Amino acid sequence: MEHDADVLPPATATFDYRPRTRIVFGVNAVERVGELAKELQGKTVLLVTDPGIVKAGHAERLTGLLRSAGLTVVCFEQVEENPSTSCVDKCVAVARSAPINLIIGLGGGSSMDTAKGCNFILTNGGRMQDYLGIGKAHSPMLPLIAIPTTGGTGSECQSFALITEEKTHQKMACGDPKAAAKIALLDPALTVSQPQRVTACSGIDAISHAVETAVTTRRTALSLVFSHAAFRLTINALPKVLANPNDIEARGQMLLGAAWAGMAIENSMLGAAHSAANPLTAHFGIVHGHAVGLMLPHVVRFNKAEPGTARAYSELAGEDAEQLPNLLSSLLNLAGLPASLRLCDVKESDLPMLASEAARQWTAQFNPRPVTSADFEMLFAQAF
Repeated sequence: MEHDADVLPPATATFDYRPRTRIVFGVNAVERVGELAKELQGKTVLLVTDPGIVKAGHAERLTGLLRSAGLTVVCFEQVEENPSTSCVDKCVAVARSAPINLIIGLGGGSSMDTAKGCNFILTNGGRMQDYLGIGKAHSPMLPLIAIPTTGGTGSECQSFALITEEKTHQKMACGDPKAAAKIALLDPALTVSQPQRVTACSGIDAISHAVETAVTTRRTALSLVFSHAAFRLTINALPKVLANPNDIEARGQMLLGAAWAGMAIENSMLGAAHSAANPLTAHFGIVHGHAVGLMLPHVVRFNKAEPGTARAYSELAGEDAEQLPNLLSSLLNLAGLPASLRLCDVKESDLPMLASEAARQWTAQFNPRPVTSADFEMLFAQAF
């Protein structure tokens, strides 16, 4: 197959790739957590997780493994979905109650984002709002081990904490190279306990990361390696995991694919589908992965009007990308999720407000086709 030159970024497109996160992968790899924590000179560990992970028994298991290795463990177990600035502040208060020198984020993206957010404030002071953007942390940060229990966000391979501003409900992307996990511990066995809805939403989120990073204006030859590998793994594995939640091989493919997609985000950024999803979550409580899944097929159709982007989608999905939007739409049906905004209690009168907010989201600027508030209103109308 021949590749058109304008599908890929120019060979002169620059990047500076410095892997910040060591990846440890394998079934039951979590058994190594004590050893890995000690390699990072851990003595007193802050374990950041959520009530669902506690209920599944993962937090107790991890605490036991760490204590068996001679470490002291302090737990913050109240992580909330789409963590707010208030959630981070509560985590910081727990962290300050002991001489913490290592943080572990255990769970989905929310736990890892809370752990990163806590790390910013604990080591650099101030409030989360002070770290909006990139590179605002001036002092060293504590080592972080990220242990995902979902195959979704890829937060374990990113240097960003996504934290919701308490009053405005807007997501803030707070990034700094120092915030990246030192170790991402990927154990497919930990993901088997996910509820089906979490599996579906986090899986669709991972696929959306692969699709968006493959076409952004910031993509490079390096980021495309991660985008394409992530797409191949996740698009094939998600239907298998939904059909058989105990398929550990498919679980491993989802977990690895999500991590590769996280690496792609770190080197490429995201696009308009994520900009459109954030207001849906903020105002209507639509789970992030579901919200992105609702918008992504329409964004792909919109972007395909630009020939170079259409060819980039073809590179990702095969010779003919015409069916890519339909394939992405089918994932919602496969997962049993509502496939329109109308079915999610969004009113037609809400669309202008949603469009205005989407146009102000950070990732919109990286979309391969310029996208205005009027464009977003059209996209929301199509999803309605």
